[in-house]
Amino acid sequence: MEWRPISADSHITEPPNCYIDHIDPAWRERAPRIIHKEGMGDIYIVDGMKTPVPMGLVAAAGVEPKDIRIGGAKFDDLHRSGWDPSTRIADQERDGVAAEIIYPTVGMLICNHPDFDYKKACFDAYNRWLQTYCAHAPDRLVGLGQTAMRTVKEGIADLERIKAMGFRGVMMPGNPGEHDYDHDAYDPFWEAAVALEMPLSFHILTSSGDNSLVKPRGPKINGFLSIIRGCQDIMGMLVYSGVFERHPKLRVVCVEADAGWAPHFMYRMDHAYKRHRYWMKGKELARLPSEYFRDHIALTFQDDWTAFQFADHMAPNQLMWANDFPHSDSTWPWSQDVIAEQTSHLTPELKKRILRDNVAELYKLTA
Repeated sequence: MEWRPISADSHITEPPNCYIDHIDPAWRERAPRIIHKEGMGDIYIVDGMKTPVPMGLVAAAGVEPKDIRIGGAKFDDLHRSGWDPSTRIADQERDGVAAEIIYPTVGMLICNHPDFDYKKACFDAYNRWLQTYCAHAPDRLVGLGQTAMRTVKEGIADLERIKAMGFRGVMMPGNPGEHDYDHDAYDPFWEAAVALEMPLSFHILTSSGDNSLVKPRGPKINGFLSIIRGCQDIMGMLVYSGVFERHPKLRVVCVEADAGWAPHFMYRMDHAYKRHRYWMKGKELARLPSEYFRDHIALTFQDDWTAFQFADHMAPNQLMWANDFPHSDSTWPWSQDVIAEQTSHLTPELKKRILRDNVAELYKLTA
């Protein structure tokens, strides 16, 4: 190919000093930190959260399935490029990608922290650290800032600050601190995101709807199938509440929740609207729910054969491939093999759009 894919969802591994060195001094004693615990290896401890973050899964890209473990990992043995940008380009080259949209790791789970003040301090610290990480190669390490969304007013200020720091978009927490995202109080926030040209991302494991991964019904592996539910709930809420009707230029990204389900989800949304909106008191919309979903929501995925199979049932600019490096679900360093197998039936134009053009256009990346 004369071009290389861009990963729409990749991650860093927060180093031991990420929060401690960059957090407001008033929070430094409570800042998230790494400790070593016998039997679990190196783990991230987050004050106020019962469950620590083990390092095993967060950097298991390239590990054979039979060797993947939750605990026992040492930070020094993880992919160095997860926290050292000077080695990241080499890992991109190995996987054949031209650039990556960068998301947090520990920061994903902090989205679920009950203390919004603490969350705000952590996210501000993370943004400061990520700014220095991405500065090493800004054309290839494309960072997204985090906001705690304590209030609508503060969320707008965060958007402006994140934009000024050079980030190309914003990662949203699944549960905001003021109302929920369907409330019309958020209209100024959506307007600001459009004006600032900052796409808003909703990642798996960042809302209360993803908790089944911790306590699934039946075998633990069943929880893996449920982690996309939080993102689906948010997408449905935004559509049905008329957010996209009121803000026709707003774009959001449903991240790492796969995408093959989207055609049926859109069909089901239309069915619910046509058949049940009267007794369920649904909002009257000018268009069908599926139309808003197609025009306003992009979806990232890594290993999802069905997404490529049903690509012609979605809008051309909806799908954005990702490698999820360095997490355990990553296709790295086999991304080119996965792409070759799953895209062989696509036209060259659609293949390029899903693997590169859509993400480049959304985040206004140069060639």
